[in-house]
Amino acid sequence: MVDDNKNFKSVGTYIDLFSGCGGFSLGLGNAGWRGLFAVEKDPMAFETFKHNLIDGDKYNHFDWPEWLPKKATTIQTLLEDYADSLKALKGSVDLIAGGPPCQGFSLAGRRNSSDPRNQLSEQYIKMVKIVSPKYLVLENVRGFNATFKDSNGVAEKQPYSMVVKTKLEKLGYKVFTDYVHSEMYGVPQKRTRFIMIGIRKDIFKHDVDPFSVLESLRCDFLKKKKLPKTPISVKAAISDLEHIGAKKVYHSGNENTGFKKLDYVLPDKLTTFQKAMRNGLNNSKPNGLRIARHRDTTVAKFKHIQQVCRPGLGLTKEQKEEIGMKKQVISVLDPGKPSRTLTTLPDDLLHYSEPRILTVRENARIQSFPDDFKFLGKYTTGGHRRTQECPRYTQVGNAVPPLLGEALGVLIYSLEKFENRGKYSLKG
Repeated sequence: MVDDNKNFKSVGTYIDLFSGCGGFSLGLGNAGWRGLFAVEKDPMAFETFKHNLIDGDKYNHFDWPEWLPKKATTIQTLLEDYADSLKALKGSVDLIAGGPPCQGFSLAGRRNSSDPRNQLSEQYIKMVKIVSPKYLVLENVRGFNATFKDSNGVAEKQPYSMVVKTKLEKLGYKVFTDYVHSEMYGVPQKRTRFIMIGIRKDIFKHDVDPFSVLESLRCDFLKKKKLPKTPISVKAAISDLEHIGAKKVYHSGNENTGFKKLDYVLPDKLTTFQKAMRNGLNNSKPNGLRIARHRDTTVAKFKHIQQVCRPGLGLTKEQKEEIGMKKQVISVLDPGKPSRTLTTLPDDLLHYSEPRILTVRENARIQSFPDDFKFLGKYTTGGHRRTQECPRYTQVGNAVPPLLGEALGVLIYSLEKFENRGKYSLKG
């Protein structure tokens, strides 16, 4: 059963490539799309995906094929082991969605043109060639559309996004690209994403820009979600999850070795965004409320950072030197504005009033995951395993915000209706 608040019923079928824990799929399901299958290589991320979107009661909307095991896998394995089954899908799938891993493209980290994860877009293209869906949506970081520089500082002729665009056009798609600001679609986070939308040329009858359509649908979309038209502040998103003065219980171990978690108590009043995230939950407690076990010295350092850092902005080079920090990125949330872009590292952002990192649930709220979406697996990982595992914080940080995914799902359905009827609408 999909979300009762979705706009449509069975508007089309889709495949989610590089699905992660399921942010994009959750959004598409809430927009009325039916999933065929999803591909995610990390076992922890797929465990979260399967629990909520395949086996769950509320968000299950997949008609999973019998020929494909419900387990973590790669697109390469899919292409090699299930070639005939994929070829049989040709022309019968409405949409392929996906956000290839973006670490090598990210402007926030160390960009690496040779990062093998960058080349996963090629596998996305191979799937498109075989399945030939009506529509494509590819989501990535802004850096996907920026050129790399060689060792001499000379920029390449074109960004990798344009290489992908050219290849998709050769496969018979009209391709559009632009940047989409997540905070304009109800996500309490300044998370600008590069979006590529492809429409198969044989069904592209009207000269229309999908991104202009997306903007025209924005106000109605927010109205249907009962969300304000103006960006939502981080305090409006997570104030009911604050810890100071709140009751806490032991999650595991004892007072010296165990983790505590927030014992969530529903406040007398919720913001409109909090109501949307807790729709139908009443007094139920969300998971992912484990509190980080900071050392006293760490707490003292965080308090100092909160005193000197301008909220919403990163520490300056001088401030880092004064504090004695070598960490590349760290900032304090500005309670009156949307959050900065979440990353996979939990200590990149500090709470706006409490000397601590955020909980998984607070990060999930900032990404617009509803409180009844459960995250599974271990919480964090470190060292060389960071490129090999996807624990809860990483799952959330890597995800497509569900509200953005839903808005894009509404857009593609509207394009489909327009091609058939010549009119945009949120109604089926």
